[in-house]
Amino acid sequence: MVEIFEQVRDFIAQPWPWYVAGPILAFIMFILLYFGHEFGISDNFRLMCAADGADELNDFFKVDWTKGEWNMLVALGAVFGGYIISHYFLGPEGNVAHVSDATLSALSQMGIDTSKGVVPLVPDFISWEGLLNWKTWLIIAGGGFLVGFGARYAGGCTSGHAISGLSALQLPSLIAVIGFFAGGLFVTYVIIPLLFPL
Repeated sequence: MVEIFEQVRDFIAQPWPWYVAGPILAFIMFILLYFGHEFGISDNFRLMCAADGADELNDFFKVDWTKGEWNMLVALGAVFGGYIISHYFLGPEGNVAHVSDATLSALSQMGIDTSKGVVPLVPDFISWEGLLNWKTWLIIAGGGFLVGFGARYAGGCTSGHAISGLSALQLPSLIAVIGFFAGGLFVTYVIIPLLFPL
């Protein structure tokens, strides 16, 4: 039994190739679309607020949250699934991010230790001391606001548009995804170098 568990753990700990993960994702999206559902994570916040009585405070939350129970179950599964994978299936060498050699080189130039050829999922430069820096708060609070505002303004988050919307061939989702990537590239190559110059 232990040997089977270790084999499953080793399989899960490896990045799945596109020809395995892609068809699984396509199959799940087909089932969702067939039954009239759309996948997305950000809408769960609205549903949770509606379930907690926020509909009495704001009309935005006046929705039938019971119709989205399945989606809230997906979000809950992502949280518990991530916990289970990170605590029980990743071996001692599994708690690392799988990144390209170019990324390792760029991180090394920024002063991040990549001598072992891997990057931990929680990098060493993330610390409680970092929370005392105004730039950190600008990124956390400002970035959080922009992500939340953007998800509502665009009518969904990256998973909703890039996975569900594009698989349903929705033009607004294509426009939103282009905007997501353009904004991400702009922040990565313009804003972050201004805030954290090398």
